[in-house]
Amino acid sequence: MLAAYFDQFNVVRLITIQAFLGDWLVTFTNSSMMMVLAVTIFWLLLKGDKLIPNRWQSIMELIHLNIRSVVHDNLGKPGQKYFPFVLCIFLFIAMLNILGLFPYVFSPTAHIVMTFGLSLSIMIAVTLLGFITFRLNFLSIFTPGGAPLMLAPLLVLIETVSYITRVISLGLRLAANISAGHLLFAILSGFAFNMLSNGLVILSLFPMLIMVFITLLEMMVAVIQAYVFCLLTTIYLGDTIALH
Repeated sequence: MLAAYFDQFNVVRLITIQAFLGDWLVTFTNSSMMMVLAVTIFWLLLKGDKLIPNRWQSIMELIHLNIRSVVHDNLGKPGQKYFPFVLCIFLFIAMLNILGLFPYVFSPTAHIVMTFGLSLSIMIAVTLLGFITFRLNFLSIFTPGGAPLMLAPLLVLIETVSYITRVISLGLRLAANISAGHLLFAILSGFAFNMLSNGLVILSLFPMLIMVFITLLEMMVAVIQAYVFCLLTTIYLGDTIALH
């Protein structure tokens, strides 16, 4: 029974193509399909040029304003060049999270491999941009200003570990919240189905009612986690604008 709850996280191969060179296999999985679908959906729905916006265009304009405000508040005017990047990350993650709430739909953001790969790519880009902008002065972020010289080696070690854990925390937070919500859905729905199968119709209304509230909660979590991911990304990008 426990294994059945985790079946929703299985990566299934849909298309496998033998590469021309070597023994490489090009595989298109259900995770890849959901990512392509998410990109296609928000790319099509971003097209809004009406003077009087419709409902969807109003939502997209509201998202645009909020993400621009986040970038401006944390990075200032020099950081506006990162706005398209942060906006695309938010739309991509939010769309994957929301699509994952539908029944029988795979959610890539519940996999630590996907979220960790995304966070690792972001931190590598931040580090490279920091060295390109500040050269070797970028290493000063590992030494707090005004610290005693005797404590410098210990502080450098602590700051280095803290910098590395950004990668883990950024990806783990997203995957843990999404997978926990999906597991809770599966457990409650299985509990309600067993009660209905045994003829306990009235008692089954209680877990079904809980599922309604959890559905609303998970819809908020799907957007909030995308927002938190983008907020932390914006804060980390601040190291490429000014040394702290």
